[in-house]
Order: sequence, then C-alpha cells, then structure tokens
Amino acid sequence: MNFERTLIIKPSSMGDVVQALPFLTALKEAHPAAHVAWLVARPFADLLAGHPRIDEVVLFDRHRFGHVGRSLVITTEFVAFLGELRRKQFTAAIDLQGLLRSGILAFATGAADRVGFRAARELAPLFYTDRVTVPDKEMHAVDRYMAVAAHLGFAPPRATDHLPVPAAARAAVRRRLAEAGLAQDEPFLAVCAHARWETKQWPPERFAAVLDRAGRDAGARAVLVGAAAARPLSERVAAAMAEPPIDLTGRTTLGELVALVAEARAMLTNDSGPMHVAAAVGTPLVAIFGPTNPRRTGPYGSEHRVIAGRADCSPCYRRHCPYAGGPRALCCLTSVTADEVAGRLIDMWRGGGP
Repeated sequence: MNFERTLIIKPSSMGDVVQALPFLTALKEAHPAAHVAWLVARPFADLLAGHPRIDEVVLFDRHRFGHVGRSLVITTEFVAFLGELRRKQFTAAIDLQGLLRSGILAFATGAADRVGFRAARELAPLFYTDRVTVPDKEMHAVDRYMAVAAHLGFAPPRATDHLPVPAAARAAVRRRLAEAGLAQDEPFLAVCAHARWETKQWPPERFAAVLDRAGRDAGARAVLVGAAAARPLSERVAAAMAEPPIDLTGRTTLGELVALVAEARAMLTNDSGPMHVAAAVGTPLVAIFGPTNPRRTGPYGSEHRVIAGRADCSPCYRRHCPYAGGPRALCCLTSVTADEVAGRLIDMWRGGGP
C-alpha cells in the first residue's frame, strides 16, 4: 500500500478524534516521510492545529454540509469540496469514522487504497478497497483504531505524546489561572460537569457535594471547564457549592482547554470529550459512567478510575432515558453516590494507586 500521501478521515467528535491520535503516531513512525492529512470538523480543528505529525488539516464543515440535498447552494459547495479532495491526489484514504458520509469522502479522494471497518455503518464499506475486521464489538475505541494500524502493518507506537501540549499553551493557561486567583504553582482539580447526552449527566448537586468535600478534606481547588454550552450547568454546580470554584467554562479555546487539563493534578468528569483529553495528556481522572460501557469508551490507560452506575438496563447507549419521569429515571447514574466519588477522588488527589 502506498502511504506517500495519506488522508485520515475522522471528523468528530472531540473524544473520538483524541482516541484516534495513537493511530496517527503509529502511521508516522512506520512511514516518517509520508505526507499525512487529517480531515476534521471545524469545531475540533484546534485539537490538531500545529500537531508535529500532521502535515495538513482538511477542514470539513459538518454542520453546513448536513444540508446537502436540501439546498442547491450547499450541495454545489459540497461537490466543489469533493473536487478539491480529488485534486489533492491522496494515495491512501483511511476512514476511521465508518459512516456513509465518511465512506463517500474516502471514495471522492480517488485514492487507490481506501481502508475502513468491515462492520462500518450506513453502507460505508461499499466505498473501501480494504475492509478491516474487528472481532470484538466491545473493544475499546483506541484498540479498534490500533487494529486498523496492525492490519496495515504498523507496529504499536513507541512515542506516547499523542496529543502534544506546547509549553507556551501551558504557560498561558497558568497566567489565566493566576488572574482567577490560583497561585502560580498551586495544584488544581479540573472538573467537566457537563455531557452532551442527558443520560450521561450526573446531577450537578452531586458534583458540588464532591467538590466541597475535596476542598475541605484535601485542599483541592476546583476549576470548572467545558464548552460554552456547558456554562448553565457549571453555574448550577458553582451555585450549590459552599466555596465558589474557578469557573472557566466557555471561556477558553479548545487548545487552552487541552493545556488546562494537562496542567491539572487530577480531573473529575462525566463520560465526555474532555475526559479523553485528560487520558491523552496523562492527567489521572475519575470518570462517572451510566448508559455507556467504559470498556468501549472509557478513559484509556490504567491510571484512571471509572465509577459505573449499577443498573440492569446499563449499558443501553441511549441519549434519552426510557424511564424518564418515573422512579427509575437515570437509575444508572443516580446509583453513583457523592460519597463514593469523593472517596475515590480524594484518594487519587493524595496519590493513591488506580
């Protein structure tokens, strides 16, 4: 297979892009002279900006192109985008997304070698020349991507800096924290209390209870992080706390969020994109799981602690709880207590083992 000009197709989401980065490392270690491009949705482009192993970032306007077929203007733009992909003359296209749209994008490159999962959804395998079989559907996402790497003959990556954090970004974040009242060398706890699915959202009052106890018993200063959409929820957490945290939710760029998580001593989070960022940059974390399976989408690595809800209906992988409005609503999450999470978190903060 010719990897001289390779396109990796993994447009979203934040956590999925981060989990695919070890594949990039393996590819570049196997073919250091290859020109590697990455097709990514605009909201997540900052994750890849300046990455030393990426030669080109191809921006994909997922939101706008979602209207293809319903708008003549947008459909024309999409056709022009496909033409631009073709003109880049990629020799290999590797689809790690596995959906119809990503399969079409791989086919549109005109690359002689187009690789994807045999079990990809929405007829995507029709567009591949090489289909990779992954034997265990419950395999962790990182291991799925590395199964593609092994299929292509890449060795497991030697390097571990899959998501490099520039020193300048760390310094800039430390200045931001100092302005917010955190001493220059003071350790802090990064907290992502938001999740895109309502079924992944542990109650904000329980986050507040855990953070109050961590502050009181271990001196852990909390810094709330997340995208702008998470601000109302972070405000609920802060309002319920005895001592107000530093709230940078919606006040950082994606690159700054990565640096902030990298600077934290530990992290507390739902099943979220920032959870995967923490795992990638080596920040130990406590993660709360409900409707999803941590074996598939949990933080990658042995130094992290996952607290999964106890419910016979979990994992259900549903965005909306089928028991909503009843006594069993979100039972997978509500079975996780604040005392349980606080105990695990404080032990980690103090240096306890995984």
